[in-house]
Amino acid sequence: MKPYSNFNATMAIAKASLRSIFRSPSAVVFSLLFPLIFITVFANIGGGGVKVDVGVSKNSDTLNPIYQALKKVSVVNLITKQPADEMQKNLEKGSIDAMIEIRKNIAPPVFTVNVKYTRASAEKGNILKSLLQSMLFQVNTNRSDAPPPVAELKESTVTGREYKYIDFILPGQLGFSLLSTGVFGTAFVFLSLRQTLVIKRFFATPVKRYSIVLGEMIARVIFAMAGAVCIIAIGHYAFGFTLIHGWVTVLNMLALALVGLIIFMGFGFTVSGIAKNESSIPPLSNIITLPQFLLSGTFFSTSAFPKWMQPISNALPLTHLNNAMRKVAFEGAGLGDVTHQLLILLVWGIAIYAIAIKTFKWEA
Repeated sequence: MKPYSNFNATMAIAKASLRSIFRSPSAVVFSLLFPLIFITVFANIGGGGVKVDVGVSKNSDTLNPIYQALKKVSVVNLITKQPADEMQKNLEKGSIDAMIEIRKNIAPPVFTVNVKYTRASAEKGNILKSLLQSMLFQVNTNRSDAPPPVAELKESTVTGREYKYIDFILPGQLGFSLLSTGVFGTAFVFLSLRQTLVIKRFFATPVKRYSIVLGEMIARVIFAMAGAVCIIAIGHYAFGFTLIHGWVTVLNMLALALVGLIIFMGFGFTVSGIAKNESSIPPLSNIITLPQFLLSGTFFSTSAFPKWMQPISNALPLTHLNNAMRKVAFEGAGLGDVTHQLLILLVWGIAIYAIAIKTFKWEA
């Protein structure tokens, strides 16, 4: 007789699980159909919650009335902590929408406002241009301590690759799909296997416990990666999603997707261990997924959130997965360029699997 092969057992479990996933309407809807619907809607209507990111030169005078007025405009996000060379690069690739430098002069005009726009973000640049023209008009007509013009506006535009809304929304929807698959899919399947005594029957065979877990994980990885390829392909060919280095970019995105999915499955293992029955899985899973769907830049830029909310957003794993995806897809970054995001995801992975090991149950 041939010796028992746990590898064959793992592959058999993975094959059976993958077949059951594709036969589950809810798995297909949440992991593939919903993200594609959101991509289609947002790609055609554009983004909401508009925020104009404006880099501020280190040499700028920040006590003048123009700068103080800009600080009070809710749609303007002033970026003051980036180095000048990094700010210039971000302007050219559309990560920020404009750069501004306000100088105080000895001779009239009292202030000179130098603004650089980028063709990569022309729409938001026009919003800032309109705001600045309105502010300068008010300053030049309301102040009497200097002869007009009190302030003058000097504008220039740098060339850059157009940053379309699909370039923002698609990585977020890919993260949406991975989080749904990792949490809901894992939690439901292991609770079901436990309650229907399938795992108990497995224990009557020579199959190892790791083969059960690994087989289910492989099935979800194959399903999620197939969904990711589908989402990226439809986004690229139907809506012009930017893949700056072609298939190399796709492979880097899939590598990030794999990392994210493995971490999100840790949340699913934890939920399946805590949940007492199937009806308790949705509320427990939603506690994990909903804050990330809403606060991780899935639908809108995190820069549009109030400042007190941004530290919460920056602590969530989906935020860093989304940011890494966008850097790779649009900016052409490699995996070595997103080590900061990967390190934070690794910390989340270690923490959540430590909890999962403590809470996971093999039997009801």
